[in-house]
Amino acid sequence: ERKKERKERKREREKEREKERKKERKRERKREREKEREKERKKERKRERKREREKEREKERKEKRKRERERERKRKREREKERKKEREKEKREREKERKRERKKEKERKREREKERRKRERKKEKEREKKE
Repeated sequence: ERKKERKERKREREKEREKERKKERKRERKREREKEREKERKKERKRERKREREKEREKERKEKRKRERERERKRKREREKERKKEREKEKREREKERKRERKKEKERKREREKERRKRERKKEKEREKKE
């Protein structure tokens, strides 16, 4: 009888321990899953930060290009302005030159006219002398 009881208790204890081990394995698996999820979340955060940095860099590059284009347009406008100014200046110079030329031409014409009249008078005098 006692033997039987001991056996029974032993079997009970064994059952208990088995139950305990089972629980332990369950807890272990749970911890493992938790660990895995944590790892995954960490990776995800890392990827997220990476995407954010990338986005930021992209934004910066865009901004830089925009500023560059703006500077380029400004330089272009300035060059255009300068060229226009230059053309205007040249135009005025040509105008002045033409005026000077006309003036000289007028002067030459006047001189020729003067000479012609002089000759005319001289001829006239010559004729008068003959008569």
